[in-house]
Amino acid sequence: MKSISLCMIVRDEEEVLERCLHSAEEIADEIIIVDTGSTDKTKQIASKYTDKVYDFLWTDDFSAARNFSFSKAGCEYIMWLDADDVLSPGAAARIKSLKNSSDMNADVYMMKYDVAFDEGGRPVFSYYRERILKRSRRAEWVGKVHEAVAPYGKTEYIEEAVEHRKVKVNDPDRNLRIFEKMISDGCVLDAREQYYYARELYYHNRKNEAAKLFENFISDENSRVDDRINACLELSRCRDDTDRSLSDLFKSFLFDSPRAEICCEIGLLKMKQEKYREAVFWYKAAADTDISEHGGGFVNADCYGYIPYMQLCVCFDRLGDRKKAAGFNELAGKIKPYDKSYLYNREYFRAIENN
Repeated sequence: MKSISLCMIVRDEEEVLERCLHSAEEIADEIIIVDTGSTDKTKQIASKYTDKVYDFLWTDDFSAARNFSFSKAGCEYIMWLDADDVLSPGAAARIKSLKNSSDMNADVYMMKYDVAFDEGGRPVFSYYRERILKRSRRAEWVGKVHEAVAPYGKTEYIEEAVEHRKVKVNDPDRNLRIFEKMISDGCVLDAREQYYYARELYYHNRKNEAAKLFENFISDENSRVDDRINACLELSRCRDDTDRSLSDLFKSFLFDSPRAEICCEIGLLKMKQEKYREAVFWYKAAADTDISEHGGGFVNADCYGYIPYMQLCVCFDRLGDRKKAAGFNELAGKIKPYDKSYLYNREYFRAIENN
């Protein structure tokens, strides 16, 4: 049977830490909590689950804190979670089964990470993270912010998800502040850091600066394909000119087969131009596209069914074909029967039919 050290870095997480630890305690052979400066009851809560609670001076460097937590691990494998994460029952059962089998021999286990949910609790934004790693010198975090472990050895995927269930808003300026301090200190950002810095600039409405960094990242042939595709999408949203936005989106097709997220964005721009028949083409393309989850990119699940069907409903309504519009609304309703827009549209079409 394999053993797992659960390693976490925390700060002021009294609202969520017990929920996280309760979800994972059955699969963890030891729990290591590294506190970076809590002033609430975080450490007291952690002490209910483990006596391995350590203090670490926060230096605006997530990798430093995570590597310190990994240095305290004594088991064969190391798993990390954030305090506002929850290990779903299915994921816990999968890991428990894996530990008890002879098949647990990979160096890195990638697990699905659900980070956003709709009103029905359905995950709508996901990606895969390196979640369980064989303890070795290669299991090392890099990057002061948006930290990651470079892939190594044999990698396997676990489909069951870790759920990110945030209950409070973190400092929205923290990541940008860390990046800009790195730059002011003379650090040269690598390609991945430039990509995430560009995203922070975009979130802070500094679109022209973000666009330049996205353009540089997209032209870097050594960057991951899925990240370059995502950068094309984000670059398009920095533009004030629709034709330039479309050009950015079309460029993503040079790197791999179309993603539904890209097709939906093209469809949206066509709708804004009132070119509804062209929008129909792109939304149908999105609905017919399969999810490429293991590529490492961000996945907006709604783009692979719900959004295309809802937008096709709108497009055909604008084109005067109410029968097709109602049909696509019903397809959207099969995915989200609780959705308010679907329910509104259903009543709208019933009212038209009864008149």
